[in-house]
Amino acid sequence: MQESGSYTAHTRDGEIDLVELAKALWSQKLIIASATIAGAVIALAYAFFSSPVYQAKATVLPPLLSDIAAYNAGRLESSFYASGDEDKSGRANQAPLKPFTVEDVYAVFTRNLRSQSLRRGVFNDLYLPTLTEAERSGPRDQLWAEFNELITITTPDKQRAELLEVSVDQNTAELAAAWTNELINRASAASERDMQRNVASELSARIHSVERRIASLRSTAQQRREDRIAILKEALVVAREVGMTSPQVTAGHTASSDELSAFVDGSLTYMRGAKAIESEMKVLEARQSDDPFIPELRSLQEQLAFLKTVDVAPENVSVFTLDSAAEVPETPIKPKKALIIALGIVLGGMLGVFVALVRVLVRREK
Repeated sequence: MQESGSYTAHTRDGEIDLVELAKALWSQKLIIASATIAGAVIALAYAFFSSPVYQAKATVLPPLLSDIAAYNAGRLESSFYASGDEDKSGRANQAPLKPFTVEDVYAVFTRNLRSQSLRRGVFNDLYLPTLTEAERSGPRDQLWAEFNELITITTPDKQRAELLEVSVDQNTAELAAAWTNELINRASAASERDMQRNVASELSARIHSVERRIASLRSTAQQRREDRIAILKEALVVAREVGMTSPQVTAGHTASSDELSAFVDGSLTYMRGAKAIESEMKVLEARQSDDPFIPELRSLQEQLAFLKTVDVAPENVSVFTLDSAAEVPETPIKPKKALIIALGIVLGGMLGVFVALVRVLVRREK
């Protein structure tokens, strides 16, 4: 009786006797067991009847030097025509085209792989057709957000920043693998088009520059020929006025190079005689082309002909290396059945204990 009174006093003060609590819970064992079984059944049903989610992965690396060699074919040879040295006329040649590096080409690929335009294409072409009419009628921004959750591009190894992993989650294993490979293929195609535009743009700019240089040289040569004819006409007038038909001075009898220059091209040109002046004038006026008399022209023409033969869309090139293609996954990543069932049992048991405690407290209050 004394122990019973002591227990009653403790319970009145709000203290809990663990033994009595255990006995009270044991008296509610059917409720606890029922809640645990119900939780397990619900978890089991969810695990086995929910749609599975499969994840396909692919990894890519930068291209090899041999993969981008075709892009550099015309650029490496351009250094032969544009070495940066001065030609015979004293004019500096154009700088050679800078060869593309592996990093340059791979940067174009990674930019396209991560681009929103690429995802938009997959969203419109692949994702929307898999939805029902009712699902497609939903808010487009919500569909876009759900689609972006399916695609992940990460760098799995921090020590190898160039290694990229592309993963796609889908309810169908075949779709997950197909979408992953399609993403990479579309990024590759877009990058090759970008590289072709880059090569074509630089070649076009270089071709136009060389063509303008050639046109400028020809125009200058023609102007110089016309200037030479004008000088000879004046010298011919002087030679006829003084009655000088034959040369009065020869190169071998000139005292210095300055006198020789004045005799040929300068103020003493008339001393060459009318016959020599008239002959040179006729030759200059009858000349059809000044090309043979332009020192750097042939080198520029050779460079132009080479640039026009460069292929801006070469074959057998690659902007990346496929380290591992996406394969059809066999095991879904969701739902994790064992974990779900275990959580169902735990949550069901916790719910049963909670209900049992409530019933015990209600009885005590009564």
